[in-house]
Amino acid sequence: MLDDTLKSPINKLWDKFWSNGISNPLTAIEQMSYLIFMKRMEDEDIKREQSSRLSGETHVSIFKDNENMKWSKWTNMEGKEMLNHVRDNVFPFLRSLGEKDSLYNTYMNNAVFAIPNASLLVEAVKIVENLHIKEQNRDAKGDLYEYLLSELKTAGKNGQFRTPRHIIKMMVELTDPDVGDKICDPACGTAGFLIAAYEYLLKKHSSAEFIKIDEDGNEYGYKGDKLDSKGHDFLRNETFYGSEFDQTMVRIALMNLMMHGIENPNIFQKNSLVECDKYKGHYNVILANPPFKGSVDKSEIEGNFTTTTTKTELLFLELMYNLLTIGGRCAVIIPDGVLFGNSKAHKQIRERILKNCRLDAVISMPSGVFKPYAGVSTGILIFTKGEPTKKIWFYDMQADGFTLDDKRNKIDGKGDIPDIIERFKNRFNEPNDDKTKKHFFVPVEEIFKNDFDLSLSKYKKINYEEVEYDDPKVIQNRILKLELGIQKNFEELRELMND
Repeated sequence: MLDDTLKSPINKLWDKFWSNGISNPLTAIEQMSYLIFMKRMEDEDIKREQSSRLSGETHVSIFKDNENMKWSKWTNMEGKEMLNHVRDNVFPFLRSLGEKDSLYNTYMNNAVFAIPNASLLVEAVKIVENLHIKEQNRDAKGDLYEYLLSELKTAGKNGQFRTPRHIIKMMVELTDPDVGDKICDPACGTAGFLIAAYEYLLKKHSSAEFIKIDEDGNEYGYKGDKLDSKGHDFLRNETFYGSEFDQTMVRIALMNLMMHGIENPNIFQKNSLVECDKYKGHYNVILANPPFKGSVDKSEIEGNFTTTTTKTELLFLELMYNLLTIGGRCAVIIPDGVLFGNSKAHKQIRERILKNCRLDAVISMPSGVFKPYAGVSTGILIFTKGEPTKKIWFYDMQADGFTLDDKRNKIDGKGDIPDIIERFKNRFNEPNDDKTKKHFFVPVEEIFKNDFDLSLSKYKKINYEEVEYDDPKVIQNRILKLELGIQKNFEELRELMND
């Protein structure tokens, strides 16, 4: 959704980062994030000053006695002078903000300014400066961040890859969070799920006149005007929680959330599978796409789980069950192997979910959804903790609105997603007994008989139409007639050529 006038220079900037030795896109995004933050500090300080004038309150600028740290001051310097000033003065000032024991202070403690030369800094500053092109219409900083993150096109060592935004939005809508819920992603990456949940909540509590639609049909401009100050405070301070093992990813997640307006996100650097006791039964909604191919050392998780395995995709499922409150909802992406795996651990975790949760839905996604990162077949589990499953709603997603090859070109950007959302919400009010259709119910007793197998192919029926063929002698005579006709045509052609 970023303006094309900004896409082109950003693409050039990637090349500049690469040619200047910053080949890791995460590092490049991190450095861009610092610059966006530097501009944002002054923008926010001006807003607070204006608000204080209207309210009659006293405003103390964060730039008091530090005027030269303002974006508007140092961006007018010459290239080399600018680089030296940002590296030696502005960046240390940026790191010093926040209380001693605050999350901000913790994250920024080891931050490093790594832009190596003046030309790269000047180019990056130009792009951040040009954000005003779209700011009058929508959150350009958020759009910039989404576009930067879309450049993360290589999977991590532990099977980490970015979840497509339209899949995230679908999962948020299926869990239907509301203000007052505590929302968690225990493998948050760049915080895409948490941001989508925030936007969903703002939209849910915005008047129609504030919701705008861009040229691609995407809604934006949510104000959350129906929320009181208490509701807004809860959203910004007590709603969103996430954890991530990689420190760089944690910083990016933190800044990504703050760019979108979440002032105090609770993002922690930790291995959720190892440090999982503190928040059991704490969250109302969990949204996640945990690592698929990872494994952990047995000694690190000893005593934390009842499922006997080191496979992260299975351990994360038990973790999410443990983290949920009674009545809490979860939407999680899992590899197909979790649905039908025959190991004791696979069956054990499926049995736990079926008996201790209401498994609301199993959505089978086509294998191309995560290209170009990976071609693995995946599904989505939607479950609610606290009551046993009686029947499970299956949906066979065949299209997500984009081509299923490495290019992932847009078709309509929707595919089956609107139908999934509508059918899920009305699943008890319409027929769902025909297993030849895209969506249908399966009673839990049938699942139990099949070793808790949750793969759609196990239960979906295919209609085979009986085809009646002619008697072989009739077919043979038909072929002979055709051959005679062809021979006659050749003879006529030969006569014409002779004439």
